[in-house]
Amino acid sequence: MSLAHTQSVALLGLDGHVVTVEVDIADGLPMYVLLGLPDAALSESRDRVRSAIVNCGEKWPNRKVTVSLSPAWLPKSGSSFDLAICLALLSAHETISAEAIADIVFLGELSLDGRIRAVRGVLPALIAAQKAGVKTAVVPSANYQEAQLMQGIEIIAMEHVKQVLRWLRTGEREIAEEFDLQWQPFDDTLDFADVAGQPQARLAAEIAAAGGHHILLIGPPGAGKTMIAERIPTILPSLSIAQALEVAAVHSIAGLFTNRSPTSLLAPIVSPHHTTTRVAMVGGGAHVIKPGACSLAHNGVLFIDEAPECPAGVLDSLRQPLEAGTITIARSIGNITFPAQFLLVLAANPCPCGKFSGRGLNCTCTSQQVRRYLGRLSGPLMDRIDMRVQVDPVGRVDMARTDLGETSAAIRLRVIAARSVAEVRFADYNWKLNSQIPSRALRTVFQPERAGMNFLHDELDKERITARGLHKIIRVAWTLADMHGHAIPTLDDVEQAHILRGGVEL
Repeated sequence: MSLAHTQSVALLGLDGHVVTVEVDIADGLPMYVLLGLPDAALSESRDRVRSAIVNCGEKWPNRKVTVSLSPAWLPKSGSSFDLAICLALLSAHETISAEAIADIVFLGELSLDGRIRAVRGVLPALIAAQKAGVKTAVVPSANYQEAQLMQGIEIIAMEHVKQVLRWLRTGEREIAEEFDLQWQPFDDTLDFADVAGQPQARLAAEIAAAGGHHILLIGPPGAGKTMIAERIPTILPSLSIAQALEVAAVHSIAGLFTNRSPTSLLAPIVSPHHTTTRVAMVGGGAHVIKPGACSLAHNGVLFIDEAPECPAGVLDSLRQPLEAGTITIARSIGNITFPAQFLLVLAANPCPCGKFSGRGLNCTCTSQQVRRYLGRLSGPLMDRIDMRVQVDPVGRVDMARTDLGETSAAIRLRVIAARSVAEVRFADYNWKLNSQIPSRALRTVFQPERAGMNFLHDELDKERITARGLHKIIRVAWTLADMHGHAIPTLDDVEQAHILRGGVEL
């Protein structure tokens, strides 16, 4: 039989599509033809597959070899098809049974000596395979821990093509060592007890964690802005298994499991440098579209330090994902949507020299320089920030205290309690956090008490807040009400939310 087929998976973003790999060996001049919209990395599979087959002691057919990847209209990229092409070719050459590989998904890049290398996107590929009814998948041993997160499908880890051939011919294989899949809920490396003073900023961080609100921390260097931002994930509730799998899938596409364990339930935090580009922030690429920082922070925290120093347009590129919770990237190969439901934390100095305060002591910047510096944060972006908090310099009293501040564990308990109240309130709706309440619901079902609404309408009439700002204040007021044990936001909750939103004059 000169025709054989097996299966692999092509990824477009997080969406996987099972691909049938067909190989036909026919009479004619020796040549290798690859069909099915392959990219450059996939087109180079010919030389990798040939070298792997020869170096494993198998025969390369000196005839016309045609490899077809179906469906043909689907763009295919990467080297994860190498193993499937290799086995389909050997099956068409009648060295292994065609039935043995017909219903199995094979993932893996081949080295020239036949070793199977790790590939990106194994978890979303297995999710797509399971949805298509595939029962067995062969993956590289280096991807085994990630692959084990996928339940309901038999995962077989292999290190070398010789091991795969022995298993297909005799049924014998080495049983891979099972990884302990205990989920890791928390990380005690960072703790809010390390933060000296800053009661206002600590409260704002707790409110942000309880309701999923975005926050701007502004203050001089050394005041603790970065310390506070880095510790926000430690006061967030543990991710659910579904959320953890979604985060793992995004990080698998990006190939970033060197920085994060696949079994971690801790909310991710991503801190791109302020010199980052728009593509790095929102995702993209010419041939292989990868998720950006806002998608890698999905279900977690996106922290941008020195925010005014970011190049023009980089921060404004976050305006759409802040509203939609997703980011859609349009390229010639198609439109790809990544999840981007994150908590945005911005940190900024008050002026170029960083020493500006209410009294302007020790600051060498002119008032025009201060306005121009903070003006780099555009009005539309700032309108999407729920809280703007002044972080004052740490004083001698705070540094001299020997007792540590409140721990992350204690704050996390209050955050979980506040979120539980909101979850009960939203049981009949398709959102869970106060920051996700739609505008229509805020004007109807979820209004604060009358005095609070009158206060906000007065502020709106005086053009001190926008319509979006009014909605943002109401959402923060609901979080404050949950923390204070109020059934609905009171006037005090609304006023406190208004102060938190306008805490910094920009």
